Amino acid sequence: MRAPQLVVHHDKELMAQAAAARLITKVVDAQATRGSASVVLTGGRNGNGLLAALASSPARDAIDWSRLDLWWGDERFLPEGDPERNVTQAREALLDAVPLDPSRVHAMPASDGPYGDDADAAAAGYAAELASAARSGPGAEDHGPVPTFDVLMLGVGPDTHVASLFPELPAVRETERMVVGVHGAPKPPPTRVTLTLPAIRAAREVWLLAAGEDKARAAAVALSGAGEIQAPAAGAYGRRRTLWLLDDAAASRLPRDLYPPASP
Repeated sequence: MRAPQLVVHHDKELMAQAAAARLITKVVDAQATRGSASVVLTGGRNGNGLLAALASSPARDAIDWSRLDLWWGDERFLPEGDPERNVTQAREALLDAVPLDPSRVHAMPASDGPYGDDADAAAAGYAAELASAARSGPGAEDHGPVPTFDVLMLGVGPDTHVASLFPELPAVRETERMVVGVHGAPKPPPTRVTLTLPAIRAAREVWLLAAGEDKARAAAVALSGAGEIQAPAAGAYGRRRTLWLLDDAAASRLPRDLYPPASP
């Protein structure tokens, strides 16, 4: 595992704009190289802020949206269209404004979907969809049970959780399944569906987003060598690159001289 790289911006707005520009470049490069691109989205204020910045970017049309696969790192197990679902928020922030191929927007199942209120079955269904894409989807490389995502984005919670992998809970200990149901999450709603660390680590690049003073301790803990069971963000890394995107407030407890600047 390579050491993570840090990029620190003055505030969350600049962070979102810079991250959106960086994402556009990565998607365009992937499409030029392999014909398509695969991105895993994250929810929360920083993930949605990035999507909103992307929606307003003059460069957004550089992406061929019809050749982009979108996945999610986790989802609140709520009915379709619920305003708290990550996919609902993503549609409002960006997805409804760009010409995506609906068959390549891979939302996690809702609690009123084909699996009913069984979050574990919904997780297994999403794992099967990932496995199918890894074998035969656009740009398939058959590296394993999930596609080799070009970029996988994660928000970092104040408790160091990423996706719906919370400290000490069973999901963060999972080593075999790619997607699991989460029960009894410490923040509402308690029932969720999430990628596991093995699925996250399949990505070429993992980007962790943290902005705000309430994320400063989490960033410091995760980047200080903490174990992934106690600090799930510490266990999130990519095959080629792990990039932390922070604002000044979130980086305020970090010894910045320990990490060299990240390249574009």
